[in-house]
Amino acid sequence: MRVPLVDLVAQNTETADDIRVAVDHVFETASYIGGSDVGAFETEYAEATGAGHCVGVGNGTDALELALRAAGVTAGGEVVLPANTFIATAEAVSRIGAVPVFADVDDEHLLLDPAAAAAAVTSRTQAVVPVHLFGQVAPVGALRRALGSSDVPIVEDGAQSQGAESWDGRAGSLGLVSSTSFYPGKNLGAAGDAGAVTTDDPEIARTVRLIASHGSERKYVHELVGFNSRMDSLQAAVLRVKLRHLADWNRRRRVAAARYGALLEGVAGVRLPSSAPGNLDVWHLYVVRVDDRDRVLARLNEAGIGAAIHYPTPLHLTAAYQGAGLGRGSFPVAEAAADRILSLPIYPHITADQQEFVAEELAAALL
Repeated sequence: MRVPLVDLVAQNTETADDIRVAVDHVFETASYIGGSDVGAFETEYAEATGAGHCVGVGNGTDALELALRAAGVTAGGEVVLPANTFIATAEAVSRIGAVPVFADVDDEHLLLDPAAAAAAVTSRTQAVVPVHLFGQVAPVGALRRALGSSDVPIVEDGAQSQGAESWDGRAGSLGLVSSTSFYPGKNLGAAGDAGAVTTDDPEIARTVRLIASHGSERKYVHELVGFNSRMDSLQAAVLRVKLRHLADWNRRRRVAAARYGALLEGVAGVRLPSSAPGNLDVWHLYVVRVDDRDRVLARLNEAGIGAAIHYPTPLHLTAAYQGAGLGRGSFPVAEAAADRILSLPIYPHITADQQEFVAEELAAALL
């Protein structure tokens, strides 16, 4: 038996007929950029997140950069973000010319620690970025309380959290502005790259739309220096079809996560993930922690199981950010987790037999 980390073929099989009709419509109308599907998807995705506005853009990294720029982040400013996240979170900051300031995470959920984030805020801080990692919702309410009277804006990185909820609300509607990614492997994935920015603030939405379209609302009238990051109609058409399935796919992910929990409960040497109180996680990734992780990963891969690591190196220890001068020991929780985290296959179409096989092989690898 082979079990991939994610099975996009099964997902595509489920949606193929509807996607074919949607894509054919785009070609029939030859409306490839800014067509009706883009506007319709923006309306539908805004409603799904509970935000007032959605702007479709080229990819998730651009989405976060655009959100940060619209929130007022400028060259030389500081942006606080967790040490354990995909590098794109920090890249979006660096591309503006701003400075990523890393903070540690909580040991249970590996989400940005509100107290650590608040302690990292200085007079130069222009934003704080909680990352909704692995399909969880970061503790935005606790973060806001930790920031106290500070007026530093909260900019969500929701690239892994489409459909996730918490007591505070839905991912994508909790901060001043939020970004997300529709990379194919996401819970809501396009047939290529795409992303979006959501916000309740109409001026933030307008600014994002301006920057993403060469600083222009009207052809050849440029209000500011921008760049080109627009969602194309083909991706919007695909996303509109898949958005109709998202709630059910997330439900099936939760079933799969619960099954892993039952199969692995009591297996010595495995630390299982858990949902924070009030969270309705969407399990973009199912991340356990084990000792001797690299050996266990190799054993699972040899057995045909597409386990992986998200992410093997905290950002402050990467070569890309060595200039920050932060060595090992700077963020102990993130560093300890990076040595032990292991992502098991999870996706809406995973079967009970596949999960039983994964659990058996993992238990055997830990003996």
